Amino acid sequence: MTQLENEIQNLKDELIDLWLLVNLQLEKAHQSLFSMDNDLAREIIANEKRVNSYELKLDRNCENVFALFNPVAMDLRFVLAVLKINTNLERTGDIAAGIARFIKEIDDDFDKELLEIANVKEMFEVSIFMMSNILEAFEKEDTKLARKIFKQDETLDKIKKKANGVIAKYCKEKPDNIEQALYLLSIIQKLERVGDHAKNMAEETIFYIEAKVLKHKSKPNKKK
Repeated sequence: MTQLENEIQNLKDELIDLWLLVNLQLEKAHQSLFSMDNDLAREIIANEKRVNSYELKLDRNCENVFALFNPVAMDLRFVLAVLKINTNLERTGDIAAGIARFIKEIDDDFDKELLEIANVKEMFEVSIFMMSNILEAFEKEDTKLARKIFKQDETLDKIKKKANGVIAKYCKEKPDNIEQALYLLSIIQKLERVGDHAKNMAEETIFYIEAKVLKHKSKPNKKK
């Protein structure tokens, strides 16, 4: 194995470590919300520093590979993809910590009826499933699996769109609980952004394996 191959493998290992940590942060945010576990919420917030530290280290290591080894072709695409996936993982970690802060700020448990009608559980499950799937696609260099992320992201978009109306109706019927409803709407918006980040990571995975840029491609017009 050449030194460049060693460095590429190290980048991959470090990225997967960060990925697993971020996925765990998201799973804990899910658990913390439904059990209103403030201790777990504090743990998520404390672990945000680890996520940020991983991100900075990976950035530096990518820069070193560029400077010292001048990678080309697939190696170059891999390092570029690692840089962008790294950023998306850090932002997903921010989202988990943001949800944990909301949980800490709420005095009472979330209204179970509100959680049910807004489909928050399904949003969390789809988000966590997407993050797990794209990690597997990256590890196995499986672009077929990576492409499944796009359809899963549409599911999150649909739930979020429906939730806007559901929560607006809830606020009219239960004006004394508007604060919780607004917090929950913010959580739903954050989970929808997890889907966006997972989709970005799928695009980067496909880019480095197939050398295909999927961004900024408009959908074909439907036949009239």
